[in-house]
Amino acid sequence: MRILVFGASGMLGKDLLAAFSEDDVTGLSSQDADLRDVGSVLSKTQQARPDWIILCAAYTDVDGCEKDPARAFAVNRDGAAHVARAAAQTGSRLLFLSSDYVFDGEKRTPYEIEDPRNPINVYGRSKAEAERNLLEIVPDCCIVRTSWLFGVGGKSFPDTILKLARTQPELRVVDDQCGCPTYTPDLAPVIASLVRKQANGVVHVTNGGSCSWFEFAAAILAARSPENTVIPVTTAEFPRPARRPAYSVLSGRSLQGFGIHLPHWQDALQRYLRQRND
Repeated sequence: MRILVFGASGMLGKDLLAAFSEDDVTGLSSQDADLRDVGSVLSKTQQARPDWIILCAAYTDVDGCEKDPARAFAVNRDGAAHVARAAAQTGSRLLFLSSDYVFDGEKRTPYEIEDPRNPINVYGRSKAEAERNLLEIVPDCCIVRTSWLFGVGGKSFPDTILKLARTQPELRVVDDQCGCPTYTPDLAPVIASLVRKQANGVVHVTNGGSCSWFEFAAAILAARSPENTVIPVTTAEFPRPARRPAYSVLSGRSLQGFGIHLPHWQDALQRYLRQRND
């Protein structure tokens, strides 16, 4: 099977290349193809002639999106539409990586795929509008919503916490935002499996369980730096340019419908820490 990955140089992209290693896979970084350049996107797609396109490239700096909404929508919404139109022209299937931030966080039970989108920040709006556009351009596309990605070889929350712990004996971490940490070496094989199953529609893919950022940080430090202290704080005490959903836990029911179950995030965290080996 021929696979084209937009965003191949990112943390998830690298794991996707490994997950599709037995296929004819082409990986493109943002330097290889700027999603904002419709001609470049179409040219690269026509050259690869893929059976499936995996679009994981995005502008993911949530606060950066709030400060520069034009860039956020140009890359995340319009860029996704460029890829979708290229897929339609070349007869390729499309799998798009989306986010828990398409939801407002007002629920207190896990979000199902049918729950209405209602993003509260620019990043979430750019991904929600991308979803709507893709479903119009390529109705048989697969949209994978995921959350709180972490892995080796890229910027992620555990990496930030461990770096801060080297110089700060006391860390203050938000305890009133709850979500699902997701390990990219677990996510990538699931994406490959969904492609092989010819999946379409929306699928929520995260590791099992949920936690707050404080609980995530506490588990990281307990395993690697127990001499550090982590203190829970409120979102109000830690203001950021972009609002975050207070609760963005994604239900695993849609993924279980494909017969796939992912390990708990705490199990994934232990494997991440072993993989880091520092």
